[in-house]
Amino acid sequence: MNDVDDVDDVTAMSDIAPPGIPATLSVHHVTTYHYAWPVEHAQQRAVVTPPSYPWQTVSTYATEVDPAPSHQHVRADAFGNNVLHFMLDVPHDTMRLTTTSTVTLAPRWQSLDIERSPRWEEAAQRLRFRVGEPFHPETEFVYASPNVALHASLRDYALQSFTPGVTVAAGAIDLMHRIHADFEYHGETTEVHTPALDAFALRSGVCQDFAQVMIGCLRSIGLAARYVSGYLCTDPPPGEPRLLGADASHAWAGVWCPENGWIDLDPTNAMLADTRHVTLAIARDYSDVPLLHGVIVGGGEHTVEVEVSVVPVASA
Repeated sequence: MNDVDDVDDVTAMSDIAPPGIPATLSVHHVTTYHYAWPVEHAQQRAVVTPPSYPWQTVSTYATEVDPAPSHQHVRADAFGNNVLHFMLDVPHDTMRLTTTSTVTLAPRWQSLDIERSPRWEEAAQRLRFRVGEPFHPETEFVYASPNVALHASLRDYALQSFTPGVTVAAGAIDLMHRIHADFEYHGETTEVHTPALDAFALRSGVCQDFAQVMIGCLRSIGLAARYVSGYLCTDPPPGEPRLLGADASHAWAGVWCPENGWIDLDPTNAMLADTRHVTLAIARDYSDVPLLHGVIVGGGEHTVEVEVSVVPVASA
């Protein structure tokens, strides 16, 4: 069982901190499953707790499962993500998972000089395994993963941005803009399990597909690329009030640069992920971190309702 929701292009944000200023956001996420008949037993894992990172501080967090679990605990997975495991032993035809958090995001790219980062060929060479040479943990994100294959078509597309001597940052940003321009955002052409290669052939998809296509392109030329899931704070249409529950889950990609660390880029919106992007989980691709995944006894067909609100918190 899993679900993912996506957002289209964002507009300028008038009520969130401007670039270069930390932003505090309140996130409220409700996922409700309705089953055709009662579920007798369920064991679930949910990726719903945003971790703290050097650029992201989680000051408050709460989660509620209805019906109440007979057992639950949180542990870190192999990527350092917070994963909630819970068990439901009472019959239920509706299951609701509610999370709320307050997150402060620090600006990340003020000192990024895209022309002074290493050349992409050098970065790719550093990630190749050699006996006796230092091992870089980022190498884990160079290889194929369940949703992301390494393929000549992805490599050829990437090399249009990564010409000889181009820096990692400059090439990745150019690739991000090209994907944004060449691909159509469409919620009906793909599903949550659609491989990146299929989305690339369609030139269409949602934010998950845009991110995984970018990851496949980067890995196909030997660079380390990771999948990032989270939330995006957006503006309502001009003149309209912000609607609670109108936002959605989001996804973007990260590329590893030896001098700059991970650079997170949002190809859906052609922007660096910064003070409006709340990181929920980091992985190889979506298959590692679906919002909800588990085993149930009973239930039959089901429908899912998702409401997400990401709103700026006014400064004191």
